[in-house]
Amino acid sequence: MIAVDRKSLPQVLGEGGIFAYSGWDGETCARAEFVGTWGKERLSLLVHTPLRRKLIVPLREEAKLRFVTGDVCVFEDGVSETKLVFTAWHTIIGESSAAEETGLFEEGGLEDSVMRKDGFQISYDQVKGDVVVLLQANNRFALAFGNSAEEACYRAREGIRSDIDSAIGSRLQIYSLVPQLASTRRTELLNKCVSVMKVNTMAPEGARKRFWSTPDRVPHKDMWLWDTVFHSLAMNKLSPFLSWECLASMLESQLDDGMLPHQISVHGSRSSLTQPPIMAWGVWQNYQYHKQKVLLEQALPRLEAYLQWNLNHRDSNGNGLLEWEIEGDVNCRSGESGMDNSSRFDEACKLDAVDFNVFMAQDMACTAAICRELGIADKTLFWERSAQTMESQILENLWDKEDGFFYDRKFDRTFSKVKAVSGFLPLLLDGIREEQIDRLVDMMKDKRHFLTKYPLPSIAISDSTWSTDMWRGPVWINLNYLIILGLRKHQRHGEAHILQERTVELVQNYYEQYGVTFEYYDSKDELPPVACDRKGPRRLPYDIRNKYDSIRDYHWTAALTACLIWPDSQ
Repeated sequence: MIAVDRKSLPQVLGEGGIFAYSGWDGETCARAEFVGTWGKERLSLLVHTPLRRKLIVPLREEAKLRFVTGDVCVFEDGVSETKLVFTAWHTIIGESSAAEETGLFEEGGLEDSVMRKDGFQISYDQVKGDVVVLLQANNRFALAFGNSAEEACYRAREGIRSDIDSAIGSRLQIYSLVPQLASTRRTELLNKCVSVMKVNTMAPEGARKRFWSTPDRVPHKDMWLWDTVFHSLAMNKLSPFLSWECLASMLESQLDDGMLPHQISVHGSRSSLTQPPIMAWGVWQNYQYHKQKVLLEQALPRLEAYLQWNLNHRDSNGNGLLEWEIEGDVNCRSGESGMDNSSRFDEACKLDAVDFNVFMAQDMACTAAICRELGIADKTLFWERSAQTMESQILENLWDKEDGFFYDRKFDRTFSKVKAVSGFLPLLLDGIREEQIDRLVDMMKDKRHFLTKYPLPSIAISDSTWSTDMWRGPVWINLNYLIILGLRKHQRHGEAHILQERTVELVQNYYEQYGVTFEYYDSKDELPPVACDRKGPRRLPYDIRNKYDSIRDYHWTAALTACLIWPDSQ
């Protein structure tokens, strides 16, 4: 095995950080939900099986964290080390001078709800039927999951006999692929990002016949459409073929009519909504790393069918511009836009949407590039013309000359004048005019609207609806990333560099404080992510299984931050 510099691994353990087994290393089992997150107590691990358990490992007061990843944790106190590592999806093993004091508890259960038998601490879920056991022997312990006591105990016995240092070395091998940067802070953040990416990557299981990725093991759990693409962009740098597997897994979830659902469970159930169409872009970016035309050939029919489905089903006024589906839930007016509760949708009416059409134009252009690469001239021409037509529609019909900004448009042809970060996305278009770029950059630099301490707010601070609630004001790393790409495309490298640096620094600062990558961040930086609202006021005490605040160890934040840090990202 290649030696890994452990001093550059993540050095901050934060409440809510994910601790689980990755598909990168072997078989996973999402259905069992044997996933841990770090608790508030030092050192505690919440296990998110339906009956939630808690593992508490005693630490000396002087113990200091050496490093923690998504599947390994090591403390030292000057005399001995305390180690935890996943050896399989169902088993955690540990080593500690106080191993005999390690305890298993049921959250909210009676004091004696965990049975003790034959040296095991045993927790039965009387409803679901699963069993979690803790076995201690000398300075070792093992926590194991099973569908019966016999299975869980067997796994614990096998685990406690395994070589813990060898297991740790195996789990850490992925970091040998990560470059060492000039800045030790940035190297540690990059390794943290890779840790989050790794732990949210899953092996084939159930309805998923290929590898797949999830936004977070808790609470989202499932595979999501545009998330998958964002995850793949960074995975391209570590394993292009694993990245392809995840993209293909999403494509193979397609319905017979061409629709791609926005959420697919490991059991195979699918949502009735779609999400931003960025799959062709993801497949084309992935191709730049592996150059296997056969994979483009496999993807093309599904990509074309999905584009055609959007054209057929999301243009209800027939004007050539697409609208997101609008839902009745006031906290989620447009789940398929990906910007669930944005104030863009407060009027609950369909809009010719800036982001939807930009994504479609970009994906049609990428599909044309795929067809050109495969030598399919007629399809190349068709998708090129389709992309150009939609691009022209966006630039002419969604541009407000007076405000110098792109807005969604109502069916009565009036603009919906909510200044949203989506208004910058036309920077991704090849044909955007220089004057439009200038006006967008001016808006970006305007302290009255988008120049916050950490730009770009998802809603301008000048809008009466601005808040720290989800898409109603916070910074989202995926939108910043796309806008950085758009600025670079049009040679606005100075503005791109500033936005890139502010974005990375924002993620870095809160990683160093809380040990996790967050779903979103307060653009004014007046509240930490843990205090931001999420579709209404946050609730205490913190509970990662309830979506009451910014989700922790969020995959696309990690993946896209990694893309911005990686040495070839300039």
